[in-house]
Amino acid sequence: MEFVLYEVKDAVGIITISREKALNALNSQVLEELDAVLDAVDLESVRCLILTGAGQKSFVAGADIGEMSTLSKAEGEAFGKKGNDVFLKLESFPIPVIAAVNGFALGGGCEISMSCDIRICSENALFGQPEAGLGITPGFGGTQRLARLVGAGMAKQMIYTARNIDANEALRIGLVNAVYPQEELMAAAEKMAAGIAKQAPIAVRNCKKAINEGLQVSISEGVAIEEKLFGDCFATEDQRAGMGNFLKKKDDPTKVKVVAFQNK
Repeated sequence: MEFVLYEVKDAVGIITISREKALNALNSQVLEELDAVLDAVDLESVRCLILTGAGQKSFVAGADIGEMSTLSKAEGEAFGKKGNDVFLKLESFPIPVIAAVNGFALGGGCEISMSCDIRICSENALFGQPEAGLGITPGFGGTQRLARLVGAGMAKQMIYTARNIDANEALRIGLVNAVYPQEELMAAAEKMAAGIAKQAPIAVRNCKKAINEGLQVSISEGVAIEEKLFGDCFATEDQRAGMGNFLKKKDDPTKVKVVAFQNK
């Protein structure tokens, strides 16, 4: 991989988009490498992912305007599909993904962060969908995910005006979960990811699936999805170990042991 780095720390995988000279902008090669990295994640051992950008200035500054500037109508639609296919894979990835947004998250950068389950950012982070000022619409899911995350009114304001917002405003409107000093961001992301990795992995996966699928349907259909996934957990060793440990703790705290959850 030339532009996408991947490392594993215990049960946490860290994906870094590393095209620092171009502020980690997304071109076709970056998208293809990101797609390949996701396919290579070992889901037996990795229980949470962190996605970030190389350097301290930019998470992802957007899609590569140099590549997009000469595209035809058909080529533009194909480029949008390439990005959307990868972002949909990221959004529906079986395990949780935390975006550690370190600087610019504009256009495709804002869009890829919204494909992640949780967004935390540094104090110098800047979010925006500037596409209208470039004569295009957001093309990697921005018109869809932003409205779902912050409400249609705020999404329309950000997209129509092409105005960027800072970290504190992103926190206020619910686009990010927390803001940290730059030097503390990755440590905070790794701590959160480690906390997720300690939980029963099948239960966490089922929670993600229930939330994501439930958001697309009515509440009655959503609770039916939840019921099925809830029931599935009772066929796992993790459920028996987790509840058994709780009951031991309730009866006699001296019998408590750390539960080593398995992927089964």
